[in-house]
Amino acid sequence: MKILVTGVKGFVGKNLCEALKNIRDGKDKTHPELLIEEIFEYDIDTEPTLLDGFCRDADFVFNLAGVNRPQNAEEFMQGNFGFASTLLDTLKRYGNKCPVMISSSIQATCIGRYDSDYGRSKKAGEELVFEYGKETGAKVLVYRFPNLFGKWCRPNYNSAVATFCNNIANDLPIQVNDRAVKLELLYIDDLVDEMLLALEGREHHCTFDGIDTVITDDGAYCAAPITHKVTLGEIVDLLYSFAEQPKTLVMPEIPNGSFAKKLYSTYLSYLPKEKTSFPLKMNCDERGSFTELLKTANCGQVSVNISKPGITKGQHWHHTKWEFFIVVSGSGLIQMRKIGSDEVLDFYVSGEKIEAVHMLPGCTHNIINLSDSEDLVTVMWANEQFDPSHPDTFFEKV
Repeated sequence: MKILVTGVKGFVGKNLCEALKNIRDGKDKTHPELLIEEIFEYDIDTEPTLLDGFCRDADFVFNLAGVNRPQNAEEFMQGNFGFASTLLDTLKRYGNKCPVMISSSIQATCIGRYDSDYGRSKKAGEELVFEYGKETGAKVLVYRFPNLFGKWCRPNYNSAVATFCNNIANDLPIQVNDRAVKLELLYIDDLVDEMLLALEGREHHCTFDGIDTVITDDGAYCAAPITHKVTLGEIVDLLYSFAEQPKTLVMPEIPNGSFAKKLYSTYLSYLPKEKTSFPLKMNCDERGSFTELLKTANCGQVSVNISKPGITKGQHWHHTKWEFFIVVSGSGLIQMRKIGSDEVLDFYVSGEKIEAVHMLPGCTHNIINLSDSEDLVTVMWANEQFDPSHPDTFFEKV
């Protein structure tokens, strides 16, 4: 399959092309039915004569080219309608009836604040493509995108999320006039997933109730089925909590598929080099060190313990707290004894055979570095964050 993508230097175009290349090159094996032979990349600075060959040979066309911020209003129609017309005329000239996808915008509804030169130009492009489909019999897929966000989105352009992410990541001010304003947001990976489904002939169809997307099998339009409706206030609050993570070590809740998870990935893509790494507080003494790595709101914390040769650490127990000890380097002995019992349980551990050992509630425990020359490195997970006002930790030798 040969695929033509226009607007390849734009936000959607770049993400889609990289996904297609991963499939083409065998790096992404999640779409075994897609056999991509060639990707024709076209943008505003591409040699125009190449469009003829691309349109002649393409098996599928993604038209993502468009104008968002022109110097004058006339450029909306030229960029969003004019190029689409050129593209479709070129396909017709070569008798190529391959499927054509066009990126439109929710602003093409031309309702209320969406009644603009930009919206009207997008609407004209939609009508042109629908007419092309009727005239040629080619399959056409018209997508009205809501607000998009994700990596590589240009800040201070046409995405509030990109601007907020960039500014907060770089300690720049942001302006929010109304925290209650709600946006419908589509994450770039969810959009690319839908584009790949379209390539397989499994696109989602929809109609519109005003500006609201209604997924339906027989809709004239197409849509990515997963979007998120969130307020500006919610977005900003999440981003500031992400920015605090290197200081607090607390990872906000980011359930699979959640808006928070997608926003966090987006935020990280805007971090400058000086924030990409950050120091951790090492608590050091003559025995070695103990460093907290990561904390969570509901699932405890992860730390790393380094014990010098011959050193014994621990010798305490907990009422409710429990832990995993995972030795990743060196060799040692973990000992455990139930309070009130004389029976000692021995667990010999080594970085050569990584395993997790439970530190059981009600059992005093320790960890001994058996080496005379090597440090013992242990990753430790506790089911709760350490609370100095209620440490639940009591000294007693094993």
